[in-house]
Amino acid sequence: MNADQYLSSIKNSYKSFRIIGLNYKKSTIMQYKHQHFNKLAKLIITTYLCCLPLLSCNNQQQISAENQTSPTAEPQTNSTQAPLLLSQASPQDDKYFLDNQIWGEAGDKQNLLQAIDYSLNYLKTPKAEAAYQKYIVPEITRERVEKSLKRFRELVVNSQNAEELQEAVNKEFVFYKSIGSDNQGTILFTGYYKPIYQASREQTAEYRYPVYRLPDDFKSWSKPHPTRLELEGADALQADKGKLKDLELFWLKSRMDAFLAQVQGSAVLEFTDGTTTSINYAGNTDHEYVSLGKELIKDGKLEQEGITLEKVINYLEENPESQNEYLPRNPRFIFFKDTKNAPAIGSLNVPVTPERSIATDKSLMPPGALAIIRAPFPFINQGKIEQRLVSRYVLDQDTGGAIKSPGRVDYYIGVGKEAGDRAGAIINQGELYYLLLKN
Repeated sequence: MNADQYLSSIKNSYKSFRIIGLNYKKSTIMQYKHQHFNKLAKLIITTYLCCLPLLSCNNQQQISAENQTSPTAEPQTNSTQAPLLLSQASPQDDKYFLDNQIWGEAGDKQNLLQAIDYSLNYLKTPKAEAAYQKYIVPEITRERVEKSLKRFRELVVNSQNAEELQEAVNKEFVFYKSIGSDNQGTILFTGYYKPIYQASREQTAEYRYPVYRLPDDFKSWSKPHPTRLELEGADALQADKGKLKDLELFWLKSRMDAFLAQVQGSAVLEFTDGTTTSINYAGNTDHEYVSLGKELIKDGKLEQEGITLEKVINYLEENPESQNEYLPRNPRFIFFKDTKNAPAIGSLNVPVTPERSIATDKSLMPPGALAIIRAPFPFINQGKIEQRLVSRYVLDQDTGGAIKSPGRVDYYIGVGKEAGDRAGAIINQGELYYLLLKN
């Protein structure tokens, strides 16, 4: 995939752009770089970051970890390169993939087991059977993925610590490495989460901005679909005059909250009576995503260097008249369903699990499969964000409009402000491997 193809995929995004980025005042984005990362990949990442809407975190720290040698992937000779290549050697360091988050006082072993069970449930569905019938890596079959998940689950249950688990995995599994954005295995990791917003079940003078359900006749809408401007008007208050009439689910206080709920694809809503519900993505109009940050930079309203979502929001809130001009520039419109406090649901129609679910390009990657990711990820230490180089076993259970190519992974962090602060700090390079039992 060349730079033009990769960058064109950015225009199709909405979901990954929900929360990506860093909100620190003058600190430098700390990226984990491969020793041999070539110039083209640097150009792609630099251009990509300039186009992203970003979220908040503070005081990002340097990553203190030594670079270690990763498994060597077999060269691909076919004219159409597979997205995954079988690694021909285990890591030189037996602890290269050590996942220290499973055990301990703050361990999430049960979360990992639950995420595995969600994938196993998915693999029993006709949707999974159809997906693997046409999967492009022939030796990665639904049956092999299912068998691998069941054996890995046994190992997690029976192992006493991370070292014991990793020793067994290295012995029994093979690693399929994503070729990444540069055919060298470089992955751009971003993060997403589920925000919490104040809302009302009725329209009031305070709660004026709706989120909408999917129209019953949506499949019969002629294309091109109406734009955001045509659907809700420049001020986002004209929907009752068109196709959105009577489709309101709930009303939010802030126009920006309603807009960002669409960017992020889900939200928890807290009502004035103390009750809550959740909304989740139900569909979208057939338009490409347009970044507000990119539009403001293009018009000279904001500087490209250090662009963050906080800066975008601050500009729009300090200049409220500009919202009528800039928000409609993103023509893509997202519809929701009321999921009654259910957890966030991924594209496989199973819940996504905090720090154990990832989103990838499902035209390239095996749905529901077990993977391991290795990259810098943010943690909060005494109120500050610090980046640590870690490995995590994850399940591939989601996708997104911005998640295109073998070089993109979106990592689900969780619900609420702290999850948002952490997710917003993920713009890092790393590695992605899928684990399958040896034949």
